[in-house]
Amino acid sequence: MKNNEAGKYDFLSKAKLFGIASTVVVALALFLIFTKGFNYGIDFSGGTEVQIQFNSEVSPERVRAVTEKLGFKKATVQSFGEANEFLIRLASVKGKTDKETNEMLNTMIATVTNGFKNTFKDSGVTIRRVDSVGPQIGSELKRNGLLATFYALLIILIYVGLRFDYKYAPGAVICLFHDAIITMGIFALFQREVNVQTMAAILTIIGYSLNDTIVTFDRIRENVKVYRDGAFKAVINRSLNDVLSRTLLTSITTLLAVAAMYIFATGVIKDFAFTLGIGVIVGTYSSIYIASPLVLFVDKLQSKS
Repeated sequence: MKNNEAGKYDFLSKAKLFGIASTVVVALALFLIFTKGFNYGIDFSGGTEVQIQFNSEVSPERVRAVTEKLGFKKATVQSFGEANEFLIRLASVKGKTDKETNEMLNTMIATVTNGFKNTFKDSGVTIRRVDSVGPQIGSELKRNGLLATFYALLIILIYVGLRFDYKYAPGAVICLFHDAIITMGIFALFQREVNVQTMAAILTIIGYSLNDTIVTFDRIRENVKVYRDGAFKAVINRSLNDVLSRTLLTSITTLLAVAAMYIFATGVIKDFAFTLGIGVIVGTYSSIYIASPLVLFVDKLQSKS
C-alpha cells in the first residue's frame, strides 16, 4: 500500500503518545476513585430524599437552617433544578425490628414535611417527592450494578472474539474499561451523585463506544482483504480515515441531543445527560486512539510468537 493510500491522517503515528496519556488519566481516575470515593445517592447508600419546591425564591442557607432546627444537623441540602427547588437527603434510620424502623422512618418524614409546611405556610411549599431506601437494599443495588457492568464486559469480550477473532477482542474490552473508569473518575473528582441512573448511563456508554469500535473493526477487516499486500499499520490508518466522517457526525449529533437534555432537563435526566456527554467524548477518542492501536499491538505480539 502506498503512503497516499494509507489515508489523509496518520492516527497511529501518535498512538504511543496517546497511549501514555490515557494510561496516566486512567491511573489518576483510579486514584480518585479509591481515595475520594463516590457520592452515592440513596439508591446505593440508603436513606431518605425529600424534594421540596417553594412558591417564592428561598436561599439554600435558609433551607439548611430549617433542616437543622428540625433536628437533622447531618442532612445535606442541594439545589435542584430551579432556584426555588431543593433536595434534602437524610441519613437512614434503623430500629430493633422492621416495624420499629418503619415507625422511625414515618416519624422522620412527617417531621421534615410538616416542619417545612409550617415554617413556610405564608409563602407556600410543595413536597414534590419522598424516596426512602434501606441500607441493605442499597448495598444490594450497588452489588447488582457492578455485576451488571462486569457481565456486560464479559459478554462483549466473547461477542467480539466470535465476531472477529481474539486479535480484536482485547482492544475492544480495554477500550470499554478505559471509558467507564475515566467517566467514574470524573464523578469521584466532582463528587457528583452516583445512583441507579448513573449505572444505566455507564452501560449505555459501553454500548455506544462498542458500536463505534465495531464499525472501525469491520472496516479494518474489509480493508485487510482489499489491501492484501499492505502493511497492517497502514491498513488500520486507512480504515480510521474511512470511518472518520461517520464517527464525527454520529458523535456530534449525539452530543447535540445530550446537550439539549442537560440544559433543559432537571433531576435524574440532567445527571444522565452529564454522564452520556462524558462517555460520548471519551468513547469517540478511545475508538480511534485506544482500540485500533491495541489491535496493531496484539498483531505484533502474535507475529513474534
